[in-house]
Amino acid sequence: MGVLSALKPEKVFYYFEEICGIPHGSGNTKEISDYLVKFASERNLKYYQDDSNNVVIYKEASEGYEDAPVTILQGHCDMVAEKTEESAHDFEKDGLKLLIEGDDITADGTTLGGDDGIAVAYMLAVLDDDSLRHPALECVITTDEEIGLLGAKALDTSVLKGKYLINLDSEEEGYLWISCAGGLRGNSRIPVNVTEAEGMVAEVVIDGLTGGHSGAEIDKIRANANKLMGRYLYELSKITAFTISGLEGGTKDNAITRKTGAVLVIDPDCEEEVKVFSGKFQENLRKEYSGTDAGITVSVKMKGIDTIAAVDMTSREKIIFFLMNVPYGIEKMSGEIEGLVETSNNIGILKLEEDALYASCGVRSSFGSAKLHVSDQICYLTEFLGGEYHTHGDYPAWEYKKDSRLREIMSEVYKNMFNKEPVVKAIHAGLECGLFYDSIPGLDCVSFGPNMKDIHTTEEKLSISSTARMWDYLVKVLEEIH
Repeated sequence: MGVLSALKPEKVFYYFEEICGIPHGSGNTKEISDYLVKFASERNLKYYQDDSNNVVIYKEASEGYEDAPVTILQGHCDMVAEKTEESAHDFEKDGLKLLIEGDDITADGTTLGGDDGIAVAYMLAVLDDDSLRHPALECVITTDEEIGLLGAKALDTSVLKGKYLINLDSEEEGYLWISCAGGLRGNSRIPVNVTEAEGMVAEVVIDGLTGGHSGAEIDKIRANANKLMGRYLYELSKITAFTISGLEGGTKDNAITRKTGAVLVIDPDCEEEVKVFSGKFQENLRKEYSGTDAGITVSVKMKGIDTIAAVDMTSREKIIFFLMNVPYGIEKMSGEIEGLVETSNNIGILKLEEDALYASCGVRSSFGSAKLHVSDQICYLTEFLGGEYHTHGDYPAWEYKKDSRLREIMSEVYKNMFNKEPVVKAIHAGLECGLFYDSIPGLDCVSFGPNMKDIHTTEEKLSISSTARMWDYLVKVLEEIH
Protein backbone atom coordinates (compact mmCIF):
# COMPACT_ATOMS: atom_id res chain seq x y z
CA MET A 1 0.00 0.00 0.00
CA GLY A 2 1.33 3.39 -0.95
CA VAL A 3 1.45 6.37 1.36
CA LEU A 4 -1.20 8.09 -0.78
CA SER A 5 -3.38 5.04 -1.46
CA ALA A 6 -6.31 6.25 0.66
CA LEU A 7 -6.52 9.62 -1.12
CA LYS A 8 -9.05 10.54 -3.79
CA PRO A 9 -9.08 10.82 -6.73
CA GLU A 10 -7.31 7.48 -6.57
CA LYS A 11 -5.68 7.50 -9.99
CA VAL A 12 -4.28 11.00 -9.63
CA PHE A 13 -2.57 10.23 -6.33
CA TYR A 14 -1.56 6.75 -7.47
CA TYR A 15 0.32 8.16 -10.45
CA PHE A 16 1.77 11.00 -8.41
CA GLU A 17 3.25 8.47 -5.99
CA GLU A 18 4.51 6.38 -8.91
CA ILE A 19 6.30 9.42 -10.30
CA CYS A 20 7.76 10.28 -6.89
CA GLY A 21 9.22 6.77 -6.74
CA ILE A 22 11.32 7.41 -9.85
CA PRO A 23 14.37 9.72 -9.65
CA HIS A 24 13.59 12.66 -11.92
CA GLY A 25 15.68 15.65 -11.02
CA SER A 26 16.53 18.01 -13.87
CA GLY A 27 19.11 16.39 -16.13
CA ASN A 28 18.13 12.91 -14.95
CA THR A 29 14.92 12.20 -16.85
CA LYS A 30 15.58 9.08 -18.94
CA GLU A 31 13.97 6.70 -16.44
CA ILE A 32 10.81 8.77 -16.01
CA SER A 33 10.60 9.25 -19.79
CA ASP A 34 10.80 5.49 -20.37
CA TYR A 35 8.15 4.94 -17.69
CA LEU A 36 5.81 7.21 -19.66
CA VAL A 37 6.50 5.33 -22.88
CA LYS A 38 5.77 2.02 -21.12
CA PHE A 39 2.53 3.48 -19.77
CA ALA A 40 1.43 4.42 -23.30
CA SER A 41 2.48 1.09 -24.81
CA GLU A 42 0.57 -0.92 -22.21
CA ARG A 43 -2.61 0.98 -23.12
CA ASN A 44 -2.08 0.90 -26.88
CA LEU A 45 -1.82 4.67 -27.00
CA LYS A 46 0.20 6.28 -29.74
CA TYR A 47 3.27 8.08 -28.40
CA TYR A 48 6.33 10.08 -29.45
CA GLN A 49 9.63 10.18 -27.57
CA ASP A 50 12.59 12.30 -28.65
CA ASP A 51 16.29 12.43 -27.84
CA SER A 52 15.68 14.99 -25.08
CA ASN A 53 13.38 12.49 -23.31
CA ASN A 54 10.26 14.55 -24.10
CA VAL A 55 7.18 12.36 -24.46
CA VAL A 56 3.89 13.05 -26.23
CA ILE A 57 1.02 10.62 -25.63
CA TYR A 58 -2.03 10.81 -27.88
CA LYS A 59 -5.60 9.82 -27.11
CA GLU A 60 -8.48 9.88 -29.57
CA ALA A 61 -11.56 11.98 -28.99
CA SER A 62 -14.48 10.55 -27.03
CA GLU A 63 -17.64 9.72 -28.92
CA GLY A 64 -19.34 12.96 -29.91
CA TYR A 65 -16.13 15.00 -29.58
CA GLU A 66 -14.59 14.07 -32.91
CA ASP A 67 -15.02 17.61 -34.28
CA ALA A 68 -13.86 19.41 -31.13
CA PRO A 69 -10.55 21.31 -31.25
CA VAL A 70 -7.58 19.06 -30.55
CA THR A 71 -6.35 19.99 -27.06
CA ILE A 72 -2.84 19.82 -25.67
CA LEU A 73 -2.34 19.08 -21.98
CA GLN A 74 1.17 20.06 -20.97
CA GLY A 75 3.57 19.93 -18.04
CA HIS A 76 7.14 18.93 -17.27
CA CYS A 77 8.46 15.78 -15.59
CA ASP A 78 11.68 17.12 -14.06
CA MET A 79 11.88 18.53 -10.54
CA VAL A 80 14.21 20.79 -8.57
CA ALA A 81 16.35 18.40 -6.52
CA GLU A 82 17.06 20.02 -3.15
CA LYS A 83 17.56 18.37 0.24
CA THR A 84 18.30 19.35 3.81
CA GLU A 85 21.83 19.15 5.12
CA GLU A 86 20.84 16.19 7.29
CA SER A 87 19.29 14.18 4.46
CA ALA A 88 21.17 11.22 2.99
CA HIS A 89 18.84 11.13 -0.02
CA ASP A 90 20.50 10.36 -3.38
CA PHE A 91 18.50 12.02 -6.16
CA GLU A 92 20.26 9.87 -8.77
CA LYS A 93 18.81 6.60 -7.48
CA ASP A 94 16.36 7.14 -4.58
CA GLY A 95 12.64 7.69 -4.79
CA LEU A 96 11.11 10.38 -2.58
CA LYS A 97 9.80 9.56 0.88
CA LEU A 98 6.30 11.00 0.95
CA LEU A 99 4.51 12.23 4.05
CA ILE A 100 0.95 13.39 4.70
CA GLU A 101 0.64 16.36 7.05
CA GLY A 102 -3.00 17.33 7.43
CA ASP A 103 -4.19 18.50 4.03
CA ASP A 104 -0.69 18.54 2.56
CA ILE A 105 1.65 16.09 0.91
CA THR A 106 5.32 16.75 1.54
CA ALA A 107 8.60 14.85 1.29
CA ASP A 108 10.98 13.83 4.05
CA GLY A 109 14.05 16.06 3.86
CA THR A 110 13.73 16.89 0.15
CA THR A 111 11.75 18.87 -2.36
CA LEU A 112 8.49 17.19 -3.33
CA GLY A 113 8.39 17.82 -7.06
CA GLY A 114 4.71 18.74 -7.01
CA ASP A 115 6.11 21.26 -9.48
CA ASP A 116 5.41 19.63 -11.83
CA GLY A 117 4.77 15.99 -10.98
CA ILE A 118 1.11 16.70 -10.33
CA ALA A 119 0.69 17.78 -13.97
CA VAL A 120 2.05 14.42 -15.13
CA ALA A 121 -0.23 12.62 -12.67
CA TYR A 122 -3.26 14.53 -13.97
CA MET A 123 -2.40 13.62 -17.56
CA LEU A 124 -1.84 9.93 -16.81
CA ALA A 125 -5.13 9.79 -14.89
CA VAL A 126 -6.96 11.31 -17.88
CA LEU A 127 -5.27 8.93 -20.30
CA ASP A 128 -6.11 5.94 -18.09
CA ASP A 129 -9.82 6.69 -17.78
CA ASP A 130 -12.00 5.85 -20.78
CA SER A 131 -15.15 7.06 -19.03
CA LEU A 132 -14.14 10.72 -19.39
CA ARG A 133 -15.51 12.88 -22.21
CA HIS A 134 -12.94 14.97 -24.02
CA PRO A 135 -11.63 16.14 -27.40
CA ALA A 136 -8.65 14.47 -29.02
CA LEU A 137 -5.75 14.92 -26.60
CA GLU A 138 -2.04 15.42 -26.99
CA CYS A 139 -0.39 15.04 -23.58
CA VAL A 140 2.98 16.75 -23.82
CA ILE A 141 5.43 15.94 -21.02
CA THR A 142 8.65 17.90 -21.34
CA THR A 143 12.00 17.64 -19.58
CA ASP A 144 14.52 19.97 -17.93
CA GLU A 145 12.08 22.85 -17.53
CA GLU A 146 13.70 23.84 -14.27
CA ILE A 147 17.09 24.46 -15.87
CA GLY A 148 16.00 26.60 -18.79
CA LEU A 149 12.94 25.01 -20.45
CA LEU A 150 15.37 22.83 -22.39
CA GLY A 151 12.95 20.06 -23.26
CA ALA A 152 10.29 22.40 -24.64
CA LYS A 153 12.96 24.14 -26.71
CA ALA A 154 14.11 20.84 -28.21
CA LEU A 155 10.64 19.46 -28.94
CA ASP A 156 9.63 19.27 -32.61
CA THR A 157 6.17 20.83 -32.41
CA SER A 158 5.28 19.54 -35.87
CA VAL A 159 4.15 16.36 -34.05
CA LEU A 160 1.32 18.41 -32.50
CA LYS A 161 -2.01 19.39 -34.06
CA GLY A 162 -3.60 21.04 -31.03
CA LYS A 163 -5.02 24.56 -31.16
CA TYR A 164 -5.78 24.76 -27.43
CA LEU A 165 -3.06 24.28 -24.82
CA ILE A 166 -3.81 23.78 -21.12
CA ASN A 167 -0.60 24.10 -19.14
CA LEU A 168 -0.72 22.40 -15.72
CA ASP A 169 2.31 24.10 -14.17
CA SER A 170 0.74 26.68 -11.84
CA GLU A 171 0.65 26.65 -8.06
CA GLU A 172 -2.36 28.67 -6.97
CA GLU A 173 -5.94 27.45 -7.17
CA GLY A 174 -8.44 29.97 -8.48
CA TYR A 175 -5.97 31.61 -10.84
CA LEU A 176 -5.92 31.32 -14.61
CA TRP A 177 -2.56 32.47 -15.94
CA ILE A 178 -2.69 33.97 -19.41
CA SER A 179 0.80 35.46 -19.88
CA CYS A 180 4.28 34.95 -18.46
CA ALA A 181 7.75 36.45 -18.47
CA GLY A 182 10.62 35.34 -20.63
CA GLY A 183 14.00 34.64 -19.13
CA LEU A 184 17.63 33.65 -19.47
CA ARG A 185 20.53 32.42 -17.36
CA GLY A 186 23.58 34.66 -17.09
CA ASN A 187 26.89 33.18 -15.95
CA SER A 188 29.77 35.35 -14.73
CA ARG A 189 33.37 34.26 -14.29
CA ILE A 190 35.66 36.79 -12.58
CA PRO A 191 39.33 35.70 -12.32
CA VAL A 192 41.06 35.95 -8.95
CA ASN A 193 44.64 35.65 -7.74
CA VAL A 194 45.35 33.32 -4.84
CA THR A 195 48.15 33.71 -2.33
CA GLU A 196 49.01 32.51 1.18
CA ALA A 197 47.33 34.35 4.07
CA GLU A 198 48.11 33.98 7.76
CA GLY A 199 45.67 34.86 10.50
CA MET A 200 42.56 33.74 12.35
CA VAL A 201 40.42 31.53 10.12
CA ALA A 202 36.75 32.41 10.52
CA GLU A 203 33.77 30.60 9.03
CA VAL A 204 30.82 32.93 8.42
CA VAL A 205 27.39 31.53 7.50
CA ILE A 206 24.29 33.53 6.63
CA ASP A 207 21.34 31.15 6.93
CA GLY A 208 17.70 30.83 7.91
CA LEU A 209 16.26 32.74 4.96
CA THR A 210 12.85 31.89 3.54
CA GLY A 211 14.01 31.49 -0.05
CA GLY A 212 11.48 30.47 -2.71
CA HIS A 213 10.94 30.59 -6.45
CA SER A 214 12.79 33.46 -8.09
CA GLY A 215 9.86 34.19 -10.39
CA ALA A 216 6.66 33.42 -8.50
CA GLU A 217 7.95 34.79 -5.19
CA ILE A 218 10.33 37.56 -6.19
CA ASP A 219 7.56 40.04 -5.36
CA LYS A 220 7.61 38.89 -1.73
CA ILE A 221 10.79 41.03 -1.29
CA ARG A 222 12.62 38.17 0.41
CA ALA A 223 16.31 38.39 1.22
CA ASN A 224 18.95 36.66 -0.90
CA ALA A 225 21.85 35.20 1.09
CA ASN A 226 24.38 35.87 -1.67
CA LYS A 227 23.55 39.56 -1.69
CA LEU A 228 23.57 39.72 2.10
CA MET A 229 27.02 38.14 2.15
CA GLY A 230 28.26 40.87 -0.18
CA ARG A 231 26.89 43.47 2.20
CA TYR A 232 28.44 41.67 5.19
CA LEU A 233 31.88 41.62 3.56
CA TYR A 234 31.67 45.28 2.58
CA GLU A 235 30.64 46.43 6.05
CA LEU A 236 33.27 44.18 7.67
CA SER A 237 35.95 45.73 5.46
CA LYS A 238 35.30 49.05 7.20
CA ILE A 239 36.08 47.49 10.58
CA THR A 240 39.06 45.18 10.07
CA ALA A 241 41.46 43.80 7.50
CA PHE A 242 40.64 40.35 6.09
CA THR A 243 40.77 38.30 2.95
CA ILE A 244 38.59 35.56 1.51
CA SER A 245 39.51 31.89 1.29
CA GLY A 246 36.10 30.39 0.47
CA LEU A 247 32.69 31.59 -0.68
CA GLU A 248 29.67 29.54 -1.69
CA GLY A 249 25.91 30.02 -1.81
CA GLY A 250 22.95 28.48 -3.63
CA THR A 251 22.60 25.63 -6.09
CA LYS A 252 19.85 26.88 -8.44
CA ASP A 253 19.63 30.21 -10.22
CA ASN A 254 15.81 30.02 -10.16
CA ALA A 255 15.70 29.71 -6.37
CA ILE A 256 16.19 32.65 -4.00
CA THR A 257 19.36 31.73 -2.11
CA ARG A 258 18.69 30.73 1.49
CA LYS A 259 22.23 30.09 2.73
CA THR A 260 25.70 31.40 1.88
CA GLY A 261 28.98 30.63 3.62
CA ALA A 262 32.39 32.28 3.56
CA VAL A 263 35.81 31.37 4.95
CA LEU A 264 37.78 34.46 5.93
CA VAL A 265 41.26 35.12 7.23
CA ILE A 266 41.08 37.97 9.74
CA ASP A 267 43.40 39.85 12.07
CA PRO A 268 43.60 37.72 15.28
CA ASP A 269 43.42 40.89 17.38
CA CYS A 270 39.99 41.65 15.92
CA GLU A 271 38.31 38.33 16.76
CA GLU A 272 35.96 39.79 19.36
CA GLU A 273 35.23 42.82 17.20
CA VAL A 274 34.15 40.56 14.33
CA LYS A 275 31.84 38.60 16.62
CA VAL A 276 30.22 41.76 17.93
CA PHE A 277 29.83 43.13 14.40
CA SER A 278 28.24 39.88 13.20
CA GLY A 279 25.72 39.93 16.04
CA LYS A 280 24.75 43.50 15.25
CA PHE A 281 24.57 42.68 11.54
CA GLN A 282 22.13 39.82 12.30
CA GLU A 283 20.04 42.09 14.51
CA ASN A 284 19.77 44.71 11.77
CA LEU A 285 18.78 42.16 9.13
CA ARG A 286 16.07 40.67 11.32
CA LYS A 287 14.57 44.10 11.75
CA GLU A 288 14.82 44.95 8.05
CA TYR A 289 13.30 41.64 6.94
CA SER A 290 10.88 41.13 9.85
CA GLY A 291 7.94 40.42 7.52
CA THR A 292 9.74 37.97 5.23
CA ASP A 293 12.92 36.55 6.76
CA ALA A 294 12.71 37.07 10.51
CA GLY A 295 14.75 33.91 11.15
CA ILE A 296 17.96 35.11 9.50
CA THR A 297 21.08 33.94 11.31
CA VAL A 298 24.64 35.23 10.94
CA SER A 299 27.01 32.81 12.64
CA VAL A 300 30.80 33.04 13.04
CA LYS A 301 33.07 30.20 14.09
CA MET A 302 36.73 30.88 14.83
CA LYS A 303 38.82 27.92 13.64
CA GLY A 304 42.19 29.02 14.99
CA ILE A 305 45.27 30.73 13.57
CA ASP A 306 46.56 29.17 10.37
CA THR A 307 48.17 29.88 7.00
CA ILE A 308 45.82 29.02 4.13
CA ALA A 309 45.23 29.86 0.48
CA ALA A 310 43.15 33.03 0.02
CA VAL A 311 42.57 35.67 -2.64
CA ASP A 312 44.78 38.75 -2.69
CA MET A 313 43.40 42.16 -1.76
CA THR A 314 42.67 43.22 -5.33
CA SER A 315 40.67 40.06 -5.91
CA ARG A 316 38.86 40.59 -2.61
CA GLU A 317 37.77 44.02 -3.75
CA LYS A 318 36.54 42.64 -7.08
CA ILE A 319 34.42 40.03 -5.29
CA ILE A 320 32.88 42.57 -2.92
CA PHE A 321 32.32 45.09 -5.71
CA PHE A 322 30.52 42.47 -7.80
CA LEU A 323 28.24 41.36 -4.96
CA MET A 324 27.44 44.91 -3.94
CA ASN A 325 26.47 45.92 -7.48
CA VAL A 326 24.96 42.87 -9.18
CA PRO A 327 21.18 43.42 -9.54
CA TYR A 328 18.82 41.47 -7.31
CA GLY A 329 15.05 41.54 -6.98
CA ILE A 330 12.47 43.62 -8.81
CA GLU A 331 13.90 45.89 -11.48
CA LYS A 332 10.55 47.20 -12.71
CA MET A 333 6.84 46.70 -12.07
CA SER A 334 4.40 46.68 -14.97
CA GLY A 335 2.89 50.03 -15.81
CA GLU A 336 -0.15 48.37 -17.38
CA ILE A 337 -0.98 45.32 -15.25
CA GLU A 338 -1.39 46.16 -11.58
CA GLY A 339 0.76 44.08 -9.24
CA LEU A 340 2.75 42.35 -12.00
CA VAL A 341 6.51 42.22 -11.74
CA GLU A 342 7.74 43.11 -15.20
CA THR A 343 11.52 42.64 -14.86
CA SER A 344 13.72 41.05 -12.19
CA ASN A 345 17.03 39.34 -11.50
CA ASN A 346 18.13 36.69 -9.01
CA ILE A 347 21.75 35.85 -8.20
CA GLY A 348 21.08 32.24 -7.31
CA ILE A 349 24.53 30.60 -7.37
CA LEU A 350 27.86 31.85 -6.05
CA LYS A 351 31.10 29.87 -5.80
CA LEU A 352 34.72 30.84 -5.31
CA GLU A 353 37.11 28.38 -6.89
CA GLU A 354 40.91 28.39 -7.25
CA ASP A 355 40.97 30.52 -10.37
CA ALA A 356 37.79 32.58 -10.31
CA LEU A 357 34.54 33.64 -8.71
CA TYR A 358 31.61 32.04 -10.50
CA ALA A 359 28.08 33.44 -10.30
CA SER A 360 24.83 32.49 -12.03
CA CYS A 361 21.83 34.80 -12.35
CA GLY A 362 18.26 34.21 -13.49
CA VAL A 363 16.96 37.20 -15.47
CA ARG A 364 13.22 37.53 -16.20
CA SER A 365 11.09 40.07 -18.02
CA SER A 366 7.83 40.42 -19.89
CA PHE A 367 9.80 42.29 -22.56
CA GLY A 368 12.76 40.91 -24.45
CA SER A 369 14.44 44.32 -24.57
CA ALA A 370 14.28 44.73 -20.77
CA LYS A 371 15.54 41.20 -20.25
CA LEU A 372 18.57 41.93 -22.42
CA HIS A 373 19.15 45.24 -20.63
CA VAL A 374 19.47 43.55 -17.23
CA SER A 375 21.69 40.90 -18.78
CA ASP A 376 23.83 43.69 -20.25
CA GLN A 377 24.15 45.26 -16.80
CA ILE A 378 25.54 42.01 -15.39
CA CYS A 379 27.78 41.58 -18.42
CA TYR A 380 29.16 45.11 -18.12
CA LEU A 381 29.80 44.66 -14.39
CA THR A 382 31.54 41.32 -14.99
CA GLU A 383 33.71 42.58 -17.82
CA PHE A 384 34.55 45.77 -15.91
CA LEU A 385 36.10 43.49 -13.28
CA GLY A 386 38.11 41.62 -15.92
CA GLY A 387 35.71 38.71 -16.17
CA GLU A 388 33.76 36.82 -18.81
CA TYR A 389 30.02 36.55 -19.17
CA HIS A 390 27.80 34.29 -21.22
CA THR A 391 24.09 33.45 -21.34
CA HIS A 392 22.12 30.29 -21.96
CA GLY A 393 18.58 29.00 -21.59
CA ASP A 394 17.02 32.05 -23.23
CA TYR A 395 13.26 31.63 -23.66
CA PRO A 396 10.55 34.03 -24.86
CA ALA A 397 7.72 35.64 -22.95
CA TRP A 398 4.20 34.32 -23.46
CA GLU A 399 2.27 37.30 -24.73
CA TYR A 400 -1.28 38.10 -23.68
CA LYS A 401 -3.92 37.00 -26.22
CA LYS A 402 -6.77 39.47 -26.30
CA ASP A 403 -9.33 37.08 -27.82
CA SER A 404 -9.14 33.64 -26.18
CA ARG A 405 -11.97 31.13 -26.55
CA LEU A 406 -10.15 28.72 -24.20
CA ARG A 407 -9.94 31.40 -21.51
CA GLU A 408 -13.69 32.02 -21.89
CA ILE A 409 -14.48 28.31 -21.50
CA MET A 410 -12.24 27.85 -18.48
CA SER A 411 -13.52 31.00 -16.78
CA GLU A 412 -17.15 29.97 -17.30
CA VAL A 413 -16.56 26.43 -16.00
CA TYR A 414 -14.80 27.77 -12.92
CA LYS A 415 -17.62 30.22 -12.19
CA ASN A 416 -20.27 27.51 -12.56
CA MET A 417 -18.39 25.00 -10.40
CA PHE A 418 -17.26 27.28 -7.58
CA ASN A 419 -19.78 30.12 -7.76
CA LYS A 420 -17.10 32.78 -8.14
CA GLU A 421 -14.97 34.28 -10.85
CA PRO A 422 -11.40 33.00 -11.30
CA VAL A 423 -8.55 35.48 -11.07
CA VAL A 424 -7.19 35.92 -14.59
CA LYS A 425 -3.61 37.14 -14.39
CA ALA A 426 -0.18 37.33 -15.93
CA ILE A 427 2.68 35.72 -14.00
CA HIS A 428 6.33 36.68 -13.65
CA ALA A 429 7.57 33.10 -13.45
CA GLY A 430 8.57 31.42 -16.71
CA LEU A 431 6.19 28.90 -18.25
CA GLU A 432 6.72 26.74 -21.30
CA CYS A 433 3.62 28.27 -22.92
CA GLY A 434 5.82 30.98 -24.47
CA LEU A 435 7.80 28.45 -26.50
CA PHE A 436 4.68 26.65 -27.73
CA TYR A 437 2.92 29.96 -28.43
CA ASP A 438 5.92 31.05 -30.49
CA SER A 439 6.12 27.90 -32.57
CA ILE A 440 2.44 26.98 -33.12
CA PRO A 441 0.56 29.73 -35.01
CA GLY A 442 -2.75 30.72 -33.45
CA LEU A 443 -2.29 28.61 -30.31
CA ASP A 444 -4.66 29.49 -27.46
CA CYS A 445 -3.07 28.88 -24.02
CA VAL A 446 -4.17 28.97 -20.38
CA SER A 447 -2.31 27.70 -17.31
CA PHE A 448 -3.73 26.53 -13.97
CA GLY A 449 -2.96 24.15 -11.13
CA PRO A 450 -3.66 23.21 -7.51
CA ASN A 451 -2.31 24.96 -4.43
CA MET A 452 1.36 24.39 -3.66
CA LYS A 453 3.59 26.13 -1.13
CA ASP A 454 7.32 26.74 -0.99
CA ILE A 455 8.16 25.07 -4.28
CA HIS A 456 11.86 24.53 -4.97
CA THR A 457 12.49 24.21 -1.21
CA THR A 458 12.55 21.30 1.22
CA GLU A 459 9.34 22.69 2.76
CA GLU A 460 7.41 22.19 -0.49
CA LYS A 461 3.78 21.16 0.06
CA LEU A 462 0.97 20.05 -2.26
CA SER A 463 -2.62 20.51 -1.05
CA ILE A 464 -4.65 17.29 -1.18
CA SER A 465 -8.06 18.95 -1.27
CA SER A 466 -6.98 21.48 -3.89
CA THR A 467 -5.54 18.70 -6.06
CA ALA A 468 -8.93 16.97 -5.94
CA ARG A 469 -10.86 20.14 -6.77
CA MET A 470 -8.60 21.02 -9.68
CA TRP A 471 -8.90 17.46 -11.01
CA ASP A 472 -12.69 17.84 -11.08
CA TYR A 473 -12.21 21.21 -12.75
CA LEU A 474 -9.91 19.78 -15.43
CA VAL A 475 -12.37 16.99 -16.18
CA LYS A 476 -15.22 19.48 -16.57
CA VAL A 477 -13.17 21.82 -18.76
CA LEU A 478 -12.36 18.95 -21.12
CA GLU A 479 -16.07 18.08 -21.25
CA GLU A 480 -16.89 21.64 -22.30
CA ILE A 481 -14.41 21.76 -25.20
CA HIS A 482 -16.77 20.61 -27.93
